[in-house]
Amino acid sequence: MLSSGEFAALGDDLTLKSGQTYTWRVRVRDSKGIDSPWSETAHWIQAPAWHAQWIAAPKDDPTGPLPIFRKDFQVERPMVRALLYATGLGQYEVRIDGEKVGDSEVAPGWTDYRRTIDYDTYDVTSMLRGGENAIGVMLGNGMYRVLETKGRYTKFVGDYGQPKCIVQLHIEYVDGKSDDIVSDGTWRTTAGPITFSSTYGGEDFDARREPMGWDGPGFDDSKWETAKVVDGPGGELVPEIASTLGVIHTYASKPPTEPKPGILVYDLGQNFAGWPEITVEGAAGSTVKLICGELLNDDGAVSQRSSGEPQWFSYTLRGGGLEKWHPRFSYYGFRYVQVEGASLPGTEGKTQIVNLMGHAVHSSAKRVGDFSSSSMLLNAIHTLILRAIENNSVSVFTDCPHREKLGWLEETHLLASAILYDFDDARIYAATARNIADAQKAGGPDQGNVPSTAPPFKLGRVPEIAPQFVLFQPQWGIFDDSPEWGSAAVLAPWYVYQRNGDLSFLAAQYDVMKLYTQYLATRAKDGIIAYGLGDWYDIGPGEPGVSKLTTSGVTATAIFYQDLRVLEQTARLRGNDADAAEFARQAENERTAFNARFFDSAHHRYDTGSQTAQAMPLVVGLVPEGERSAVLEALVADIRAHENHVTAGDIGYHYVVDALLDGGRSDVLLDMLERTDSPSYGYQLAKGATALTEAWDANPLSSQDHFMLGHAEEWFYRGLGGIDIDFARPAERRLILRPYVPASLQWVRTSYDSVFGKIESNWKRGPAETEYEFTIPVNATATIDLQTMAPGSVTVNGEPAAKAAGVTMLHAKDDKMEIVVGSGHYVVWAANAQSSAH
Repeated sequence: MLSSGEFAALGDDLTLKSGQTYTWRVRVRDSKGIDSPWSETAHWIQAPAWHAQWIAAPKDDPTGPLPIFRKDFQVERPMVRALLYATGLGQYEVRIDGEKVGDSEVAPGWTDYRRTIDYDTYDVTSMLRGGENAIGVMLGNGMYRVLETKGRYTKFVGDYGQPKCIVQLHIEYVDGKSDDIVSDGTWRTTAGPITFSSTYGGEDFDARREPMGWDGPGFDDSKWETAKVVDGPGGELVPEIASTLGVIHTYASKPPTEPKPGILVYDLGQNFAGWPEITVEGAAGSTVKLICGELLNDDGAVSQRSSGEPQWFSYTLRGGGLEKWHPRFSYYGFRYVQVEGASLPGTEGKTQIVNLMGHAVHSSAKRVGDFSSSSMLLNAIHTLILRAIENNSVSVFTDCPHREKLGWLEETHLLASAILYDFDDARIYAATARNIADAQKAGGPDQGNVPSTAPPFKLGRVPEIAPQFVLFQPQWGIFDDSPEWGSAAVLAPWYVYQRNGDLSFLAAQYDVMKLYTQYLATRAKDGIIAYGLGDWYDIGPGEPGVSKLTTSGVTATAIFYQDLRVLEQTARLRGNDADAAEFARQAENERTAFNARFFDSAHHRYDTGSQTAQAMPLVVGLVPEGERSAVLEALVADIRAHENHVTAGDIGYHYVVDALLDGGRSDVLLDMLERTDSPSYGYQLAKGATALTEAWDANPLSSQDHFMLGHAEEWFYRGLGGIDIDFARPAERRLILRPYVPASLQWVRTSYDSVFGKIESNWKRGPAETEYEFTIPVNATATIDLQTMAPGSVTVNGEPAAKAAGVTMLHAKDDKMEIVVGSGHYVVWAANAQSSAH
C-alpha cells in the first residue's frame, strides 16, 4: 500500500499495479484560506491480472442438477491480506470454510456475456485461518442459460453455454510473499443440490443432495470428478459496475389462510421482488412447494395471471430437525405465497412450516431522497412509486420483476429525473450505458434463438432492450427498434450529468450517442420519424398497447429532436464547437419539419391535441416563440376536459409532468394526483396495490409491479419541495429551490443528498404566512424562488431579507421573490400567495 507521499513521489509517470491498493484523502480551503480537516482515508484496489481459468463440470447436462465446485488450500504463514476475485455464469455463490462470502445476491450483473462479464472482489482476510482452508462455489443458470422448461414459465429461450466459474484468491503474507489460489483443472466438482434453476420458472433444491461440509476443509472429495478447464463465452472480465444486490427489506407474514385442504396461503403485506424464506421441519424426502403471486383468485388461492405462470420454488428436506431455506439464483415479484406439501406446527406426522418470511432483493444503491407531506394520499402515491422503483432496480432497470425481468430502455431516461431523487443510481446507469454500447456494437442479439434470416443491422442502432437477451415477435419489428426506447443511449447519460455534473461519464458515452442519432437520421422521411411503439400504454379506445391517441411520428420525431439538442450541449461541454453547430443545424431542420407537419397554429394544437402531443413539444423546445403559453393552456384544457385524468402513456406522461411543472401549473398536477377514480394512482391504491401497477386502471391481468408510470415522483421533490438541480445551467443557477405551496396542504418535508451535500426544503403553511426551512450544503449557492403577496415583508432568519446574513442577492417583482444565498440553514417567512397555481 502506498502512502500519500509515496504516491506523490511517483509523479506523472504513475503505472498502476494490478492488485495494489491505492489510498487518498482530501481537504478543502475556504475563501479565507482556512483548510478543513482531512477527510477519512478512501481507497481502491487496482484490478487483478487474471491467472485463473474457467472451469465447468466434465459433462454438460442442461436438464440435470447444477454443479458445485471445491478446492482445498493451505495458509502456512501469517497473512496481511486476502482478496478473492470471482464470478460464475449465469449466477454464483462462493463460500470459504462453510461460510458465504459477502452479502450480495444474484451475482454477477446481467450483461451480454460474449462482450462483457462482471466479476466481484471480496476482502476475505478475516475468513481465512492458518492451516487448511477450502473454497466452494455453487452455480445457477440466470440469464446466461434460459432453457425451455415444460410445465414451467419461460419468457424466452436463449443459451450462452454450459454453466462455469472463474475464481482467483490472492493472499499476501507478512514476509512480503504472496500466493494465488486459482480455478483450474485441480478443482473437484459434482452435481449439487440445485436440481432446477431458471430465472423465470423458479428453483428446486434437494437438501439430501448437498454433501455435509462440502464447502469446508477436510472434506473427502475423492469420489468427485475433476473439473474441466473450458473457454469463457468471450466477454471481457471487468469489475462489477452496478451496486450489488442484497436483501434490503424483510417482510413478516400474516397468519396463513387455508383456502383448500392442504394448501396454506401467506400474505406478506407488500408486493416486492425477491423470494420467500421458510423454516420447516419434516421427514427426509418430503417436498414443500412455494407458489408466489401478486394477487389472489376468488377462492383465496394465489394467482399468477399478472406475473407469468406456472412458476414455483421447491425445497426437498434433508430431515432430522429444523431446516431454513430460500432460493439463491431465481427471484420473483409477489405478495402472496401458496404453500403446498406442508402444514402448520402441531400437525402430527406431517411436514410443518414453522415460519415464512419475505426477502426483498434489489440494488443496494444508497437512498438519497426523502419526501413526506400532510396528505396521506400523496404519501401513499410516493411509497407506491418508490416500491416499484426498488423492485425493478437490479443490475439493470427491469420493467417488472417476474414475467420479463428485461432491461427495457425507455424507463431509464423517462424516469431518470425521478429515480435519481430517491437513489444514488449512477452506477446502474453506468452499467446500462455499457450494456447499450455492447448492444450497439453487436448490431443485435447473437444467441441461438435469433432467426438466421434476420436482416442486417444498420450501424448505430440501439435495440429496445439491453442486454438484448431476446428478440420478440414480430421479428425485427416494433418490439426491437423504437426511437423512444433507443434514445436512452443519448438521454439517460444526460439526465445523470444534469444531476451530478460528471462530465467524464457523459463524455464517455459521446460516440455511442452520436452513432445513434446518425442511425435515426437514416430513418427520417422529410424530417419525420414515424415508426416504433409511440406513446405505449396510453388510454385510448381498446386494449392498451401501441399509441392510440397520438399519431405515429410525434413521439419519435420529438425524441430525435431532444437527442440532437442534448448532443449539441454535450459537444459544447466537450469543447467541440463544430459538432455542436452541426447538431444545432440538424435540430433546427427537425423543428421546422415537425411544426410544419403537426402544429395547428390557429388552435395552438399539435397533432390530435392529445396530452402527449401537447406536452412533448413544450418540454423539448419545439414550440415556436410566442406560442408556449397557448400550447400549455391547450394541454391544461385537455386535462380539465378529462376531469383531471391522465390519458398519456409510458412515453407521454413524463412530458406531461414536466410541461406542467416547468410551466408553473403544479395546481393541475395536484388535481390529477388527487383523483381516486380510474385512471389514477389513487385508483390503484383503492384497488389494493402496494407497488405501482403497469396499467393505470390496475388491471389484474397486467403487472402489479411496474415503474414505467412513476413520473409524478419527480414532482414531489422538484414541485412540492422545489429542489431543482441541473449542472447544465450556469454555476450560479445550478441549485434552485422553488417550492409549490397549495392551499390544500399544511406542510411538506423534502431532502436530497446531492453531490453538493444534503439539501433540505421544508415548509409549513399557516393562515396568512408560510414558514420555509432550507438547508444549503457547504460550497453551494442556491436561488430561492418564492411566490408571495408581499415580497417586501419576507424575512430570513428573523431579519429583513435584504439585511440577512448569507443573502447575496435578492430581486422582487409582482408576487415573486428571488433570494440568492450561500451555504447554511435558513428559516424564511413569507406571506401566502393569492393563488395556489405556481
